[in-house]
Amino acid sequence: MTLSIFVAFWAVSILFVITPGPDWAYAISAGLRGRVVIPALGGLLSSHLIATVIVAGGVGTLVANHPVALSLLTVTGASYLLWLGINMLTCPTTPHADDIQASGSWNHWAIKGLCVSGLNPKVYLLFLALLPQFTDAAAAWSVPTQMIALGLIHTVSCGVNYLLVGFGSQVVLQARPAAARFISRFSGAATIIIAVVLLCEQMLG
Repeated sequence: MTLSIFVAFWAVSILFVITPGPDWAYAISAGLRGRVVIPALGGLLSSHLIATVIVAGGVGTLVANHPVALSLLTVTGASYLLWLGINMLTCPTTPHADDIQASGSWNHWAIKGLCVSGLNPKVYLLFLALLPQFTDAAAAWSVPTQMIALGLIHTVSCGVNYLLVGFGSQVVLQARPAAARFISRFSGAATIIIAVVLLCEQMLG
């Protein structure tokens, strides 16, 4: 693979990374809690790595070719995002000094982050649609190796973006509880909209 292919993939990938969605909302929520940005980020990125391995291993294509399995994944993910969004909307996060000291279990935030991103079917659909377009069967690297390399580029881009979002929200919003509540509610509403759209696509499909 050439450097130009990596750059072209990154240029397309970054457009998806900077678009707000459930991952953004979760990174903001973790940022408002203080210390848990890192484990939350670890959970989010773990799901991207898992998606990369699944798609590179051919399982993603297998799932895509079985509508029932794909529909089940979509409904499960959308239902979880809907539940998460409702909680964020009705119980918005407000930063307090004690939140920074006692932010909850790191494992809890990591596992929840894995669920937020891992149950988002758009992650798998993105990888299924994007990775194969930037691979070359005639290249020195095998196609699965190329997919893994591209997936790692996407994951690193996500990591940098989510770090900025998480710590940025921590710095900017901790001194502004009203703004923090608004952002939390806005993120919850956005997550609910995404979940509803996914469910509607399944019902209308």
